[in-house]
Amino acid sequence: MTATNRVSVTCVGCAGSKCRETIRAGVHTNNPILVQVIGICSALAVTSKLETALVMGIALILTATLSCFFMSLIRNITPPRIRMIVEIALISVFVICFDQILKAVYWDMSKQLGPYVGLIITNCILMGRLEGFALQNPPLLSLVDGFANGLGYALVLAIVGCVRELVGSGSLLGFAILPESVYQTNLLFVLAPGAFFTMGLLIWIVNAASPPKPEKKP
Repeated sequence: MTATNRVSVTCVGCAGSKCRETIRAGVHTNNPILVQVIGICSALAVTSKLETALVMGIALILTATLSCFFMSLIRNITPPRIRMIVEIALISVFVICFDQILKAVYWDMSKQLGPYVGLIITNCILMGRLEGFALQNPPLLSLVDGFANGLGYALVLAIVGCVRELVGSGSLLGFAILPESVYQTNLLFVLAPGAFFTMGLLIWIVNAASPPKPEKKP
C-alpha cells in the first residue's frame, strides 16, 4: 500500500469514527432533551398523541439536518456581526417550507400542531447546534450532527407520546390497544401534568441507567 493510500484509509477511518461519535452523542450521551434538558416546551406540548409527536420529530430532524449543513457551508463567508441573523434566517426557511408542505398534504395534522411547527424557529436545540457545532466543523459532519440531535429529540418525543396516548386513552395512532372492558383510561396523562410526569420519569430512568460522568478538573 502506497503512502497516499495509507493516508486516504486513515482519513476515512477518522471521519467514520467521528461520525459515529457524533451520532452517539446526539442520540444518547448528549441527548438534547434527556441530558441537556433543552427544547422541552414543544416536546411537552405535542406529545399527547404519538402521531403528533412523530410529525414534530420529523420536522425537527429535517430542519436541524439542513440548517446545520448549510450553515457549515457558509460559515467562512458569514460576517460575525450578522451570524445569528443568518442562522435564524436559515432555520426559518426550512421551517416555513415544512409548515407549508404539511398544510398542503396533511391539513388536519397542521391544525393539531397549531403554532408549534413555527416555534421550531426559536427552538434552542437548533441554535445550539449551529453555534456550537456547525460553525466549527465541515458540512458533512455538521449534517450528521444535525441529524443525530434531531433524531435524539424525535425518539424522546415518540416514547413520551407513546406512553401518554397508551396510558391516557388506551390507544396508539388511533387504534384501540387496551379495550375499555379491561383497562380504565387515565386522563391525567392526556393533560399537561401527564407530560411532565412522563418526561421527568424518562429523564430519571436514563440518568439512573447511565449516570453522567463528572467533568475532569484541569
